[in-house]
Amino acid sequence: MEWPRTVDDAIALQERLRTQVITTSAPDLHIDTVAGLDVGYRDTGLCNDSVVGVCVVFDAKTLAVLDEVVVEGTTDFPYIAGLFAFREMPVLLQALDRATVTPDLLVADGQGIAHPRRFGLACHLGVHTGIPSIGVAKNPMGRFDPPGTKRGSTSDVVMDGADGDEVVGRALRTQDGVKPVFVSVGHKIDLDRACTEVLRLAPRYRLPETTRRADTLTRQSASPAGS
Repeated sequence: MEWPRTVDDAIALQERLRTQVITTSAPDLHIDTVAGLDVGYRDTGLCNDSVVGVCVVFDAKTLAVLDEVVVEGTTDFPYIAGLFAFREMPVLLQALDRATVTPDLLVADGQGIAHPRRFGLACHLGVHTGIPSIGVAKNPMGRFDPPGTKRGSTSDVVMDGADGDEVVGRALRTQDGVKPVFVSVGHKIDLDRACTEVLRLAPRYRLPETTRRADTLTRQSASPAGS
């Protein structure tokens, strides 16, 4: 597909596509396979135009890895907060297309509707593919009170909306006493179900296995030794 090449065009596309985001789960939503998606940048970090996209597909029940795909590419879209998807989407979609297992859920290392225009990377992936999607971020985009210290404790993440504070996600404690992760809806799933799935994917560590494995594979592939 043709991607926007200017900031104004990218923002206009986000504004248009955000109206297509579905924030509810289908009554018959079954999640047997889950894909973790991540992007790495070679050598000089986010300002580098050489990128690596990773897709790791898991069995949602056993967390066994069913497939791993690594794709190398380049990007010429500028590094601008709120527009990361336009740097990362093309290589992520290539990786997803090459997976031998079609996932029932996408887990992006980033935001969903917890975004200034309510259309982060997870939303863009979900709307583009039609696959339910979740954003799981290491850092919040929005305000929140610390959740309880026990696994499964949550608190709302809010941002300014047209009618005051708007809930855009949740701070979720995945392990007792560890820092929370920040879950937001991407597409075709509700926030309660999204948090349930993230807890299922995080039986031992702070980050869900989708994020952990995708992040490890990304760092290995983006390092000089992985070239």
